[in-house]
Parts: sequence; C-alpha cells; structure tokens
Amino acid sequence: MFDESVMPTLREFVIEREWGQFHSAPNLAKSISIESGELLECFQWNDDADIERVKSELADVLTYALLLADRIGVDPNAIIIEKLQETRAKYPVEKSRGRSTKYDRL
Repeated sequence: MFDESVMPTLREFVIEREWGQFHSAPNLAKSISIESGELLECFQWNDDADIERVKSELADVLTYALLLADRIGVDPNAIIIEKLQETRAKYPVEKSRGRSTKYDRL
C-alpha cells in the first residue's frame, strides 16, 4: 500500500517541532476535514484543477490521516484491507459492476 518509511519520517518531523502535544485524535480528525475541504476547493469552479495544488492538498489529507492512525494505534494498511473486505460484501461484483447505486438499493 504505502511506503512503510513514511511513518518514521512523519514521527521525526512531528518530534523535531514538538507538535505531538497538538495531535490529539480529535484535532487530527478536524485537520483531515479542514484539509479535505481545501482539496475540494481545488475543484470548486472547474474540474480541471491545478494538479500541483491538488497534490499538495492531498498530501496534507494523507499526512493527517496517517498521523491519526498512528495516534490511535492502528495500521493503515490493515484497516484499509479490512474495510475493503466489508465493502466487497456490500457490493458484490455481479450486482455493482458499473453502477454507483448504494448497497442497500442493489
């Protein structure tokens, strides 16, 4: 999934700046939402967003998501795989291929 060397690099970055004190789970969840809004803003008026700005905002979202996973002690790879298994059960290929219908309406 993602490069395992990212977490040690993120941890070191946070430690160097003594930002861990601000990284409670609620604060990190809020930061994900805020940065997600900034990512969405890239597409507010035009589907052809500036890719460099999109990359920057996406990096912020992913950074906060990884920091939150670390804070609550979960493996991002494991929870993604677990969620995909749940989603596979909700959206079997034979019912959902090529459709955007919600699982309870398939």
